[in-house]
Amino acid sequence: MQGVPEQFTDERDCASFRHLEQLPGVELYHAHISRYAFEPHTHEAFGIGAIELGAERFRYRGAQHVAPACSVITMNPDELHTGEAETADGWRYRMVYLDPDLLEEVTGTRHWWFSDVVRLDVARSGQLCQLVYGLWNTDDPLAQKGLLLDLIDTFRPFAHHTPKRPEAAHRFERVRDYLHDNYMHALTLDELANVASLSPWHFQRQFKAQYHVTPHQMLMAIRLWRAKAFLTHGMPAADVAAATGLVDQSHLTRAFTRRYGITPVRYQKQVVRR
Repeated sequence: MQGVPEQFTDERDCASFRHLEQLPGVELYHAHISRYAFEPHTHEAFGIGAIELGAERFRYRGAQHVAPACSVITMNPDELHTGEAETADGWRYRMVYLDPDLLEEVTGTRHWWFSDVVRLDVARSGQLCQLVYGLWNTDDPLAQKGLLLDLIDTFRPFAHHTPKRPEAAHRFERVRDYLHDNYMHALTLDELANVASLSPWHFQRQFKAQYHVTPHQMLMAIRLWRAKAFLTHGMPAADVAAATGLVDQSHLTRAFTRRYGITPVRYQKQVVRR
């Protein structure tokens, strides 16, 4: 499509996604990033992976983290994060994004949660990379399900039960739910503050203190996550822009690429089998 880049501006950066037809709720991803810096985004899924080479710096839950080679990454759903290279040659990594309902169905365990986002673990990081690679390179549904179970068993020792949330967080959870329910509309600060029963500027300060991003950043992250789902189901990119409350397809392309490192058109080509 004219005017839409199909790759990163730096030839050293590349990223690929894959969905498994027989395993809905699983998204595979591998990338090598040297110059690109990802804006705050979310996957609405458990993000599990490992750093193969180099090191990544990212912001998660209001703190800066560095993940060197042989690190295991364990991210909870609905947690916004960034990403950029910590080393001159960037970092290479593999990830799997697991829908919470699928994880519960496979394991029979509810309320998964990870307290630490980075752990240096040579053995498990290598196992995770091999298992993600195996899932990527087999079309056998039985083999895929076996590999998925092995993968979950590899990171399961790091998991805990969901911590009890403080009462003060509930009003902001209402706002977050409101954002999820109304992401397709043009929202105002006054409207969101009213949901939390706070004055607008006080609300924005408290919201950022709670989630470490502004309401607009969270809204955009939700819109782009929804865009991924629409693209996965084959919706044309121009229609996705309208469905997610973005101005037009150019706006969708810029926002999507800044958060996922790939254009929406290219993402759709990778994950939708025709």
